[in-house]
Amino acid sequence: MARIVVLGGAESGVGAAVLAKVKGFDVFLSDNGKIKDEYLKTLQEWDIPFEQGGHTPERILNADEVVKSPGIPGTAPMVKALREQGTHIISEIEFAARYDSAKKICVTGSNGKTTTTSLIYHLLREAGLDAGLGGNIGKSYALQVATEKHDYYVLEISSFQLDDAYDFRPDIAIITNITPDHLDRYDHKVENYARAKFRITRNLRPEDCFIFDSDDAITIAQLGEIVVKAKMLPFTQEKEVAQGAFLRDDRIIVRYEDEQTEIFLQDLALGGKHNIYNSMAAALAAKATGISDEVIRASLKSFSPIEHRLEPVLSIRDVLYINDSKATNIDSAWYALECQTRPVVWIVGGTDKGNDYSVLDKLVREKVKAIVCLGVDNTKIHAAFEEIVGADNIVDTLSAEEAVRASAAFAAPGDVVLLSPCCASFDLFKNYEDRGCQFKEAVRHL
Repeated sequence: MARIVVLGGAESGVGAAVLAKVKGFDVFLSDNGKIKDEYLKTLQEWDIPFEQGGHTPERILNADEVVKSPGIPGTAPMVKALREQGTHIISEIEFAARYDSAKKICVTGSNGKTTTTSLIYHLLREAGLDAGLGGNIGKSYALQVATEKHDYYVLEISSFQLDDAYDFRPDIAIITNITPDHLDRYDHKVENYARAKFRITRNLRPEDCFIFDSDDAITIAQLGEIVVKAKMLPFTQEKEVAQGAFLRDDRIIVRYEDEQTEIFLQDLALGGKHNIYNSMAAALAAKATGISDEVIRASLKSFSPIEHRLEPVLSIRDVLYINDSKATNIDSAWYALECQTRPVVWIVGGTDKGNDYSVLDKLVREKVKAIVCLGVDNTKIHAAFEEIVGADNIVDTLSAEEAVRASAAFAAPGDVVLLSPCCASFDLFKNYEDRGCQFKEAVRHL
């Protein structure tokens, strides 16, 4: 019996362990940290041997194959030891896809991938198709392959998951855009990060589709270096295309094969330039799946914003509070600021990822009246924006409750308080979800 060892005991790892158990492998799961109670319960229910709080080499180095969770970097000592002895290391999506014959629509990119994935899932469900939602969003893809049966999967996939994917092949692959992010995992080189994203295209066949943002310079540069066999479907707000999606006046035009679909911008549930791109990508995926124009238009109109992504929380004394906690990089925050039409009190800060804040100068001058820093070290934020908003209009806070109170003091009727942090959350919070939930709770207590 072949031995599968899973490294990491969260959503991805536990799902992979269950699938390995279902498929009859000798399976063992190891987590260097503490495994959450919900995942411990699943491991115990499936009678899967595991350890937490450290890795035991004798129980890991004897694996025939290792499934590594995406959060574990290649520099981790146990991963290096496995690679040195030649053990094959794969990701959960690579493992799960071996046992899955469903059609797969897979979305990667630096920004917009969660929204685009959610939009496509909504479109498929509204069309009456049996679809599962997985990857970086929803339930583990491997767990669904082990315990459910779907005709389609819509998967949000990170570069970390693609790093350890080899034979994995989507039927429709989407790259929303590529902007510098997670460069600490890629030797601080944008081209390494871009190559990781483009692994989503490596096994595409002529009958498959590749949907991409042709306005995105890094995507186009990378596309010039590889050969993609699939049908190419660009989306753009800058020009007309023969196949793909583009803007014409007040509407999106979608061209797929010999059909043309029109979608009025005023009918989109999601506002902002970035969401036009997301809607274009989703509409193209829907057309390639054979969904009717009527369902595409109705679904893009009825979609509800996802949690922690430009999520309206409450309006208090005509001040709207927006939770955009998922904006963990400069580009995401740029989009969030760009689509605001009211004066902004901006909550920003956290664990800095080497951010260059200067690209936000113009938007901050135009839109932001005050800045509330929410982080342990806010030196760079002060240096970047203090001159623009004024020293009296930038303050430091160390909790969501304190940040919300400070924002409420700055805000006047007609303003927006926008949590769009630009940074990772690990200095004060467990993750971006925890940050967003604490923000919403604090708003409700105002």
